[in-house]
Amino acid sequence: RRRYHMTARPLDDVRILDFMWVMAGPSATRMLADYGAEIVRVESTRHIDTARTLAPFHRAEPGLENSGIFQNLNAGKRMLTLDLRSPEGHAVALDLVRWADVVTESFAPGRMQALGLDYATLRDVNPRLVMLSTCLMGQTGPRATFAGYGNLAAAISGFSNLGGWPDRPPAGPFSAYTDYVSPRFVALAILAALEYRHRTGEGQYIDCSQAECSLHFLTPALLDFTENGRVAGRVGNRDRDAVPHGVFPAAGDDAWVAITVESDAQWTALAAAMGHPALGTDPRFATATARRAIEDALEALVGAWTRTEEAENVATKLQAAGVPAYAVQNSPALVRDPQLRARGHFRTLRHPTHGETIVEGSRF
Repeated sequence: RRRYHMTARPLDDVRILDFMWVMAGPSATRMLADYGAEIVRVESTRHIDTARTLAPFHRAEPGLENSGIFQNLNAGKRMLTLDLRSPEGHAVALDLVRWADVVTESFAPGRMQALGLDYATLRDVNPRLVMLSTCLMGQTGPRATFAGYGNLAAAISGFSNLGGWPDRPPAGPFSAYTDYVSPRFVALAILAALEYRHRTGEGQYIDCSQAECSLHFLTPALLDFTENGRVAGRVGNRDRDAVPHGVFPAAGDDAWVAITVESDAQWTALAAAMGHPALGTDPRFATATARRAIEDALEALVGAWTRTEEAENVATKLQAAGVPAYAVQNSPALVRDPQLRARGHFRTLRHPTHGETIVEGSRF
């Protein structure tokens, strides 16, 4: 039984042996570390974790201990190097399996079996073990052997064709989209399995496809095709319900502000903020249907106003009027952002090589 005390975190009694690597997998276990899970992260010197090679770097110098992304993904974990192909390294891994409640891995399908560390083997060592595997397409099925990164999973799942402008080639969502979606499902699946074991005493194996996780965020498009036969396409920053809905130019170099009008009342407030209160009741703009019919002209009208003011000023003015808006930010602006600062989102931690490093706080 867990004994609670004032400083206890909810996962203080959970132990995880973590074979995840790169981004999607380590991001999930990092969340669990934030809430107290004791994690031993296993790496190899034969195959360097790709995340160690990703910028930004301390002092802008590439190096195995210099990647800010790697440090962000693995804060709070204990790090261990093992040669899993050697008898000695394999024995240490099995000893850690006996210690662990959960084993996680994000290699290509079949890799853990080739190392003699598949679930059937590990369950004999620890019958109550929860094990989770996560890769692009899952462990079975016609695309299981397709290996790669999240940008490929996003493309195959259909995201790339939906991002961009109607008259231009697909732009897709930024970077490896499924790497940002799937970790939330992975973390919750592990918690659900631990809760199931708490009730039944039984462990289990979880096969989590990162592409399949991402499909939840295509639900409107999938349903629209299934029920209405419509194939979703690229619409830029526009929305099927909110109008106007876009990213508008602001004063300065490459400065932008995102604005969303979700109701007629918000349109009235936006019109007043722009200095044109009469537009709030003008029949050409009074309803979402009317505004959508002249959306090009509407966006030009809003953009003519926003480009005369600083993005932060536009956002502050509209938020005060009840209109959702925020300045589009680069990295320096994110560090100064009052919402992130109020939540302590960026944390400074001690680092054995650099003295200190900066990581993101919990996402919850």
